Amino acid sequence: MQLFGPLQRPIRATLAFLAALLVASVTLTACGGKSATSGSGGKVALKIAEPVHGVGYLPLYVGIQKGFFAEQGLDVSTVTLAGGGAHTNAVLTGAAWGFIGGPEHNAFAKAKGASIRGIVNIVNRGNNYLVAPKGVSYDGNLASFLKGKTIVTSSFGGTPNSITRYLLDKAGLKVGTDVKLIETGDPAAMLTIVQQGQAQVAVTSEPILGRGVNQGIWGEPFYSAPKELGPYAYSTLNIKEDSIKSDPASVEKFVKAMIKSLDYVDKHHDESFDIAHKEFPTFDPEVLRATLKRSYDDQLWEFSGRISTAALDTALAVVRASGVLKDKDKPVQYADIIDMTYVDKVISTSG
Repeated sequence: MQLFGPLQRPIRATLAFLAALLVASVTLTACGGKSATSGSGGKVALKIAEPVHGVGYLPLYVGIQKGFFAEQGLDVSTVTLAGGGAHTNAVLTGAAWGFIGGPEHNAFAKAKGASIRGIVNIVNRGNNYLVAPKGVSYDGNLASFLKGKTIVTSSFGGTPNSITRYLLDKAGLKVGTDVKLIETGDPAAMLTIVQQGQAQVAVTSEPILGRGVNQGIWGEPFYSAPKELGPYAYSTLNIKEDSIKSDPASVEKFVKAMIKSLDYVDKHHDESFDIAHKEFPTFDPEVLRATLKRSYDDQLWEFSGRISTAALDTALAVVRASGVLKDKDKPVQYADIIDMTYVDKVISTSG
């Protein structure tokens, strides 16, 4: 079962991205780097790059399937670009208008002289869970439980990897000395890695989490980052500052539709499940239903669309402790990477 959409999707998306990148290089030369283009029916076409095609991004898919973006005159589509900062680079090169991912990527871009802003919040919890093989008991002491074990997590630079390193740092454990890490760019590979005994702990998220539980590979999570870390700007919608300046109308329309989508997911659980099932037709419906229930229970989404200072502080604390973000001499500030202008405007005019 392919839990992040058809297996071929990342391959097709990557090939399409390479083609788009070639077109973008010409477009950037010809029109100064604008990544919003004319779509079908005269709509403004906005492509969103995502690191995975997963249930956490359901509000974005709801907006597309329900036509909330189309109502605003926007033709929004997604492209899945796995691996490191590929989704960020797509925005920087103009191959995509925006990317969905941690706002720390905006900080990384700033360190290299680029300016990207998070314009609306989506996933507001550290969407990762620690699991161990079924039957293994957790003593409540994270440091003693993890010491001496091999942990499988995402590739270095990815947010799950940063959360892993953050937790190890807080527990006083050193990678390579106290624990060993297996880093993979394929979330589904964690199932085989744990099943074969190569790792005793996995840092995972839905729907891989639910699949592992159903198959008896691991038990229920013994540690929940959503519950333990609280509000966390895990996945925001991020665009170049130049896009905000050159086409503020499209930004406002996008944010308006996104907030409508978030509100729909909040108030229409059964209908949101139906949309998720259409988006992920190969999912076992029961696994998908359990995935959505856990997401609601853990307050995964920020339905207002706001990115709070506290949520960003947690996100930055994680990547700083993990060693991914090194800005001690000149710490990144909220206003450097977040712009709530349009969220505030939409909320004020709708309320």
